[in-house]
Parts: sequence; structure tokens; C-alpha cells
Amino acid sequence: MRDDDESDWVRRERTPGSPPRVIVVGAGVAGLSTGAYAQMSGLRTRVFEKHVLPGGCCTAWSRDGYLFDYCIEWLIGTAPGNDAHRVWRELGALDGKTITDFELFNRVVDEDGRSVTFYNDPDRLEAHLLSVSPADARLIRSFCRDLRRFVDIELYPFLTAPDLRTVRERAATLRTVLPAFRLFWRTAATPMHRFADRFEDPLLRRAFRNIFFQDPEGFPLLPYLFNMAAAHHGNAGFPQGGSLGLARSLEERYTGLGGTVTYRARTEEVLVENDRAVGIRLRDGRTYYAEHVVAACDGRTAVYGLLGGRYTGPRIDRLYDELLERPGTLFPAVVSAFVGIRGDLPAGDAHSTTYLLPADDAARLPGALQHSLVVQLRSRYADGFAPAGKSVVHCTYFSDYAHWQTLRRTDRRAYRAEKRKVAAFVRDFLERQWPGAAGRIELVDVASPATTRRYTGNHDGSILAWKAFSDADDVAADLVGKDRMRLPGLSGFSMAGQWVGMGGLIRAASTGRFAVQYLCAELGIPFRAWESTATEPWHAGKLGRLPQLDRWSSREGAGA
Repeated sequence: MRDDDESDWVRRERTPGSPPRVIVVGAGVAGLSTGAYAQMSGLRTRVFEKHVLPGGCCTAWSRDGYLFDYCIEWLIGTAPGNDAHRVWRELGALDGKTITDFELFNRVVDEDGRSVTFYNDPDRLEAHLLSVSPADARLIRSFCRDLRRFVDIELYPFLTAPDLRTVRERAATLRTVLPAFRLFWRTAATPMHRFADRFEDPLLRRAFRNIFFQDPEGFPLLPYLFNMAAAHHGNAGFPQGGSLGLARSLEERYTGLGGTVTYRARTEEVLVENDRAVGIRLRDGRTYYAEHVVAACDGRTAVYGLLGGRYTGPRIDRLYDELLERPGTLFPAVVSAFVGIRGDLPAGDAHSTTYLLPADDAARLPGALQHSLVVQLRSRYADGFAPAGKSVVHCTYFSDYAHWQTLRRTDRRAYRAEKRKVAAFVRDFLERQWPGAAGRIELVDVASPATTRRYTGNHDGSILAWKAFSDADDVAADLVGKDRMRLPGLSGFSMAGQWVGMGGLIRAASTGRFAVQYLCAELGIPFRAWESTATEPWHAGKLGRLPQLDRWSSREGAGA
């Protein structure tokens, strides 16, 4: 950065005749999206990030030549011809990348070895499910009939902020929604638990709950059908480079537009004068000024930490006083165990499998919230996740944040012992599934919910913030559509990210677009966006140097 650029940000008043300055707190997907769209619209921006990498939860880390990809399991918008894809093209997220598509969404295996495979193709899925349980033909045909109807529907508009949509845009949405209104209403009003309980086959009763790897509890049929239909169309694939590759592409697009990211810069306070945000103060005491500040970070941290809880209202109070600690409102935290293993993985296994565990097995998993373990063959997702001749397996389960955070704060030795329990279980479990695997395992690297909290700031280590279809959903939607992502009584400040726009990467990216659209409308300047034209093939060198989270891994056992 040039000295005159730095001085321009530390002065209270901006240089006469220069564009308004925008500070963005957080270099996750929402923060980089906000910065990129602001740059495209002629504003000057600077992003401040406490970590050493972009992406927030959309990240990866390395260990002994392995790359452990933390976030993306599928990405909505990988196929052309829809709003989500256009957003990703504008942000350069898919520049030069290949996409891996899978023929199935997930496989579920019970304790006795019976399995059900959730193919994305409705015809293949129907034939398979009927072979599993002919007695459930009516329910199976009903589900697959609905899946066929979702195949050609784009459910969420991602291009224009709700309060700025024109009559034509609203009419276009109605033209999409009205013909399928009864389908949307019925599938949104039918909880998956209630639907699954109608199956006669006990495996199907449990398997349908775990299409999304583990049971998110409280979800209706609609999101399952929507995401499986998107995957069938190749619109929910896995991008080359994975999670950190996506974040690096966003970072490259943003800086290519003239923006600057400052890492190792933890924001301590949003500076306010006369009920207007005017800048930020970092933990090391440095201050930076701007005409607008966007908090693209943990919501509670923004409202009660950076602003001291001085600007709240009915919606904020409901979210953070009434709903934040209510069970079932936040998407759960996860434990991740990455396994580096010599040799190839079993050829016939699905890329993603949920194993339903007997009670004694589940009891061995520290802090587990459900009796299941998800095993993903990450080497099948993209090249570059393992050294030549080796493979990566990712094992996850929903877990209680308090269990891990309490140990980390009070007894680090016990905390590390819990991680060793996870590693030991995973080694033993994979040996049972693939005899001889334990002797080929080189390391097991465990990240707990406390790790997620430490590196991202997400409340309770939640990976997706507010749970969709919970009581928080409508409240958060009003923050975007009615409050224009602002807080009551405070000007010059807005929020972006999954704490206002709900979880999911495309939703996080779209909130950056919306925040800038609202800001441009306030300033009376045109909002501008165009697709990236970069064509250079993506390569692993773009990931840069990767950290080792927590600097812990287990190398116990043969071959370690």
C-alpha cells in the first residue's frame, strides 16, 4: 500500500472530491463480496480481517502435505443460467475452475450394514428406493414426483435487495412462484421428521432425516428437494480448489478491483460520533476512518462487542436476547477429523456416507449430539487435497459447543485428551469399514467447535449461524428487507453475512451485493456489477501459504 493511501484512511475527513470510503470488518465471503461490489460501484474500500487468511468458515489448512478443506460440501450456482451463478461470476469465484458433480447426494448406512443411496436423478432414486422398501411405494413416488417438479425451479432471487426490487422484478418472481405455489407451501409446511415417520421401513425413516449428512432437525421437505434438484442439474457441484480456493478467488477479484485487505487486524470498536459510524479502532490501538462501516462478521460481536449494545431494536432484541440461546435456533457446531492415509480409497464407496451408530459407539464421540458419523472421501472432490499416492478422508459430527469451550478454557490437557478420543475413534471406525486402513493412516487432525469460534468468531462455533426455517428466519429476513441491513438509530453502518442473510455461501455473497445496493441508493450513485473476464486456469499455487490450526494432530498407530 502506498503511504498516501494509508494516510487517507487515518484522517477523519476524506480528501475533497474523492469517492466515499467504506470499511468492511471481516474478510469472509460476505466481506469480500461487499468490498468487490463497492469497488465496482466506484467506492473506495478497505477490508480488515483478524485472521491471516480470507474466507472465515470457508477455509482450509495444511498438515504434512495434506490439504484439509473445511467448508464446501456443495456450492449452489455452479451451473450457468441462474442468479447464483451470475453472482459467483461477478465475484470471480469460479474463474478458471473445473467443477466436480456427483450422481448422488449422500448415502446412509445403518448399524446392520443396510444402506440407502440418495441419487440426484429422480428416476434412479425412485427405482432404488422401491428396491429398498416396496411397501413404501406411495411415499417414495410422492417424494420423487416432487423432486422432478423442483428440477426446473430457481427458488431464491440473489441479484436485487428485497426493498429495492422493481415492479418487473417482483412480477418475475411471482411468475416463478405462483405456478408452483401449492408445491412450495406444502413442502415448506411438511417437516421432514413427520414425513419420514410415515415410512414403514425403519432404515428409510432414519435415512431421510440424514440426506443433509446429519439431521439438522426442524427442516421441512423443501430444502432437501431444492438442493437435490440443483445437484441433478449440475448446479450444486464442488469447485476446484475447494473452500479456500473459493475465498482466494474472491480475494483476487476484490484486490484486482483496487481493494485492500489488511490481515492480523482485529477490530475492537466501531467509532461513533453523533449516532453515526465514522471508523474503527483495532485492538492494537490504530484507528481508521470512513464514511460507512459494514460489519461482515459474527452478529452478536458486531452489535454488542463493536458497538457496545447501544443500537438495538425489537428485531435485534428478539434475535440476540430471546432466540440466540434457544435450542434449535442456531445451526449446530461440528467436530471435524481429517485423516491422511497412504494409498487409494475403496473404489466402490460413495463420496459421502452417513453411518448410523449404535449407542455404545456414539457414546465414544465427545460432545456428540446425534448417533451418527459422516465420512467424506475428500480426495474424490478435487485434485490437490493429498500428496501423490495418498488420500484424505473427512469425518464430522454435530457437537455441543459448550463441552469443548469449557474444556479449552479450564483444562487444556483434558481438551487435548478429548481430541485424542476423536482421533482414536476415527482410526478404529475406519479400520472396521476398510480392514487394513489403520495401518495406512499417517495422521488424524481434529478441529473442535472451540477451534471454529477461535478462528472465525462465530457464536457457539456455529458454522451456518441462524438455522433456516427456525423462528429466527423471518426475523433475519426483515433485517434485510425492512431494515435494509441497518441498526436502529445508527447511520453510516450496516451488516452483511449469514447473521443477517441466513446460512449458505451464496446467501452470504448476496448480502454483500445487497448491502452495497442499499448504500448506493442512499448515496444517490448507480450500483454497478459485471462478470469477471479472467480466464487463467486455476491452480493450487493460488492458495498461498497455509496455517496449521491449533498445531495439533494425532500420529499414533502403525505407519505414523
